[in-house]
Amino acid sequence: MKNTLLLGVDGSDSSSRATEFAAELALSAKSRLLVAYIIEWSPFTFNTPEENEVRHKRREEELSRAQSEVIAPIIKSLEKRGIDAEGIVRHGKPVVALAEIASTKEVSQIVVGRRGESDLGGLLFGSLTAGLLQVSPVPVTVVP
Repeated sequence: MKNTLLLGVDGSDSSSRATEFAAELALSAKSRLLVAYIIEWSPFTFNTPEENEVRHKRREEELSRAQSEVIAPIIKSLEKRGIDAEGIVRHGKPVVALAEIASTKEVSQIVVGRRGESDLGGLLFGSLTAGLLQVSPVPVTVVP
């Protein structure tokens, strides 16, 4: 059985609760924990070469900032608790990216918060959560 969990985070309160749940689960199951932050990004735009250069620079800055401000503190906290943890930051569509990470990293379960930073998408489940429940290759645990 695969012994790696995937935690999707976005910096929201729901994400913090999901992080605590995933940490407890990882400790009890002696699992490795992958922590993923996906920056919404569409490669399909029509820009001039100058606009593409600026866009690429902004993309790299976003990756760096997400790694240092979101992922690094979570990883540090998890490692202090004795959890083998790794951070992943990517651009893309969050549902697709999390499902892809789950497949390629051979995780046994995905843990996400019920609602993320953009609560307008849904009152019961956020759009990420609803989409992930439809396409995930592994079980998804939704933390309220």
